[in-house]
Amino acid sequence: MLRGEFDERSRWALALNEELGRIKPVYEQMLASTSWRVTAPLRAAMARLRGLRAAARYHRLRVAGLLGRVRGSLARRGLAGTLARIGRELRAAPPPRRLRTYAEPDGRFAPFALPAAAEPTVSVVIPVYNKIAYTVACLRSLAEHAGAVAFETIVVDDGSGDDTPAKLAQVEGVRVIRNAANLGFIGSCNAGAAAARGEYVLFLNNDTVVTAGWLEALLRCFEQEPEAGLVGARLVYPDGRLQEAGGIVFDDASGWNYGRFDDPDDPRYRFRREADYCSGAAIMLPRALFERLGRFDTRYAPAYYEDTDLAFAVRAAGLRVFYEPASTVVHFEGITSGTDTTSGIKRYQVVNHGKFREKWRDALAHQPAPGTPIGLAATHRAQRRVLIVDATTPAPDQDSGSLRMVNLMRVLRDIGCQVTFLPDNRAWVERYSEALQALGVEVLYHPYVSDPVAWFRARGAEFDAIVLSRHYVASHYVGLARLHAPRARLIFDTVDLHYLRERRAAELAGREDLARQAAATRTQELRLMRECDVTVVVSPAERELLAVDAPGARVEILSNVHEVYGCRRPWAERHDLVFVGGFEHPPNADAVIWFVGEVFARIRAALPDVRFHIVGSKLTPAVQALAGDGVEVHGYLPDLAPMMDGCRVSVAPLRYGAGVKGKVNMAMSYGLPVVATPVAVEGMHVRSGEDVLVADDAAAFADAVVQAYRDETLWNLLSTNGLRNVREHFSFEAARRAVQRILS
Repeated sequence: MLRGEFDERSRWALALNEELGRIKPVYEQMLASTSWRVTAPLRAAMARLRGLRAAARYHRLRVAGLLGRVRGSLARRGLAGTLARIGRELRAAPPPRRLRTYAEPDGRFAPFALPAAAEPTVSVVIPVYNKIAYTVACLRSLAEHAGAVAFETIVVDDGSGDDTPAKLAQVEGVRVIRNAANLGFIGSCNAGAAAARGEYVLFLNNDTVVTAGWLEALLRCFEQEPEAGLVGARLVYPDGRLQEAGGIVFDDASGWNYGRFDDPDDPRYRFRREADYCSGAAIMLPRALFERLGRFDTRYAPAYYEDTDLAFAVRAAGLRVFYEPASTVVHFEGITSGTDTTSGIKRYQVVNHGKFREKWRDALAHQPAPGTPIGLAATHRAQRRVLIVDATTPAPDQDSGSLRMVNLMRVLRDIGCQVTFLPDNRAWVERYSEALQALGVEVLYHPYVSDPVAWFRARGAEFDAIVLSRHYVASHYVGLARLHAPRARLIFDTVDLHYLRERRAAELAGREDLARQAAATRTQELRLMRECDVTVVVSPAERELLAVDAPGARVEILSNVHEVYGCRRPWAERHDLVFVGGFEHPPNADAVIWFVGEVFARIRAALPDVRFHIVGSKLTPAVQALAGDGVEVHGYLPDLAPMMDGCRVSVAPLRYGAGVKGKVNMAMSYGLPVVATPVAVEGMHVRSGEDVLVADDAAAFADAVVQAYRDETLWNLLSTNGLRNVREHFSFEAARRAVQRILS
């Protein structure tokens, strides 16, 4: 945090405290009054009535919205297309249940081997003292789930008196260090780390069993979180219940194992999250950092609070501590040290509490107070809490709107927001729900969130901002948000102006039924703009339109957000044309059908060897029928980079639509020149002939494609300027500025 920001917040806090001091006596007098006590039942009844009205409105509008969407889909897609879309939404798989129960080790033993990398990425350090049955079970699980990460295993025997030395000698691939004297847990961990050779050191209790992918997940967190200094696993009990989803430390130095005894697959515990500490039963950090911090602090010897102390030291060094739910470790808690805090090693848990509190007195002042609602305490470092509601879980590799939504979540997280995402269908979507959780987004889904009304009642008050996306979703959540989240800024994200797109489709088709649908959508969108605090559009053109249609609304621009990949292959090494777009979106299907039917033959007359590649998810039969005679219909491709790097020209022959077109942004982000219709580049800050080539009718469009394809000098100009356009208007930095403006 910048010093100026801290000072400003301090001034704000002092002013707030002064104001609270002035109103507190009045408030206390009001609570003590007879009239306040007498009217309490009436106030409770009125509050319940308001809740029932909001719930009834939600359900009524949701049903009406679903019926409206079905009618609109029937008009645009027909019966077969509508049924196919409904089927896709209803086929969502349930959330995975990966956990199982684990039996206590039975003590049986046979020699086995672990992989021993000559140049390990990770050094796994396991301190042991007796309990050889658990140590063997731990080592067997490491062998079973070795995975692709190169690691070494270092077992530090702290003077065991059982048959630990004899059995460890029969396990190949393990480096055993036997302490000359009993060093305790902290001393053994430090001794093991001193012998480590890996880039990372991972401390693992011997009373644990690891599961598939556990080590890869911890390493992936470091790769994806540049500021990560320490990462801890999700710990579960042998009976499958959650033991810890990261730890919380309160300002009195007391701790809390977040989620203890809960369902480990509950959405609250399934997303990557910054934690106050992670239990030393399974934590990993860079070895160089561990050495720089002075290893585990020996003032806590023989054990307890050393892991919490290390987490605070990592943060003091300017890094962050993460809980990684994709890494699951089973922990037979208390096997080594017992559970009685009045005797044995466990008594140091009480002794070391005081040492820790004294050492970190200043840092503890910024921790939450005991009694803070535990969900808020678990995410207390968030600058803001933002709820996003959209129709479905975004699939960023399948459509532009999804990519924009996911990148918006990335931006929010980058500026310190805790993001919660509620898909209106509350479906778990394999890969995509997990991808959001890996970004640090809390994703809500069945069966854990079955009633949005109850969920808003329970948690609405915690949010600083609520983003309601798309009019047909936003309409039935406005009432819930206003009632249960009264302090939240309500943001209506249009995605694109649906009424504008629908109006243009009606005009192109000459259909009165589509015109009526567009008028109804316009009424609904404009009403939402009046009911919400901020309306978000994706282009200046749409904001200019709303200056006329909704003159009293606060309208901000948050456009598409793209990584800038750059031009990676020159003009001479490229060939062919490409179109990218999801075909659940009717303007995309209309565009390629028109292009193949009216434009492509003209291009082939000048460029007989050129091919046209159609790429996109959810192909319709009409689009599939275009294949042949130089047209290749690929459908969904998981990786677009080879196509973007290999084709010479991207085409965007849209005849209607609204908003900013992701297909144009994406092509430009790869330095791929674009030929487009005027509607395809509306509101994109482009200059025709310099950033893109723009043409409206079939003949002019064909001529522009041929020109861009043949002229290397022009191609290089369009490539360079397209990249500049994306950097200036559609990059993460541009989005960050827009989001901060919207939230301010």
